[in-house]
Amino acid sequence: MIAAAVASLRPKQWVKNLFVFAGVIFSQQLFTPLIWPALGAFALFCALSGAMYLLNDVADAEKDRLHPTKRHRPVAAGALPRGGALAVGAGLLGASLAGAFALSWRFGLVAAGYAALLTAYSVRLKHLVILDVLTVAVGFVLRAVAGAVAVDVEISGWLLICTVLIALFLALGKRRHEYLTLHGEAAAHRPILAEYSEGFLDQMIAVVTASTVTAYALYTMSPETVAKFHTRLLPLTLPFVLYGIFRYLYLLYRRQLGGNPSDLLLTDRALLVNTVLWMLALLVLIYAPWTR
Repeated sequence: MIAAAVASLRPKQWVKNLFVFAGVIFSQQLFTPLIWPALGAFALFCALSGAMYLLNDVADAEKDRLHPTKRHRPVAAGALPRGGALAVGAGLLGASLAGAFALSWRFGLVAAGYAALLTAYSVRLKHLVILDVLTVAVGFVLRAVAGAVAVDVEISGWLLICTVLIALFLALGKRRHEYLTLHGEAAAHRPILAEYSEGFLDQMIAVVTASTVTAYALYTMSPETVAKFHTRLLPLTLPFVLYGIFRYLYLLYRRQLGGNPSDLLLTDRALLVNTVLWMLALLVLIYAPWTR
């Protein structure tokens, strides 16, 4: 049961919580003592998101049994009793929120807002067309905002725009993958998929893809960014962003993958290497004095 409970927390999904570090990285405080509250915020968001995953698995157990892969989740498969899952999820939720308020009252408020948003998503918002993917995107923004308030730094509006766009891009790709792979069973597992079509999803993905690349390019060249980091070299990171987006589109359209973006990042070598290189290039350009 312990192994089943840990699996239900979905540790591979915790890569999404790396957005918590955006504030400390882009405020040029990564190599200062502020890294410790940032690490604490990351750990608390991993616990918080894990608790929400567990509670959501309890609520969706019946629908998950109709899904070709989600039926193997511990709660849906019966490896973890609902009562035990609820107890672990509720306990972890309470502990993570208590820890969040102990770290910072503002961080606690954002964490509580994140938990409330995911609860609203599970209860109602995931059944509302377009709002379902927008809610997922807002969840990523709250991660970035939480990381910034945890270390008490400002976060650029450009960075929030890029975050919401890349999150929308991934959420729409996941919806498309579900819509196509589940075929006639799509609406039975996730009723909102009945409101979508392949063409509609493709159009939204095209719009968000172009918007993401444009927003990131403008961010790297904006006078505000140049003044903040004292470098005009950030556009050099744009090829990594382009390759990452195109690689994901290739996996989505040609390899019929994309149902779990976090798994793709960890299992697709090209995507992983590109992401690591982008992060290294970004750190060098932001922190290395010779780039000024």
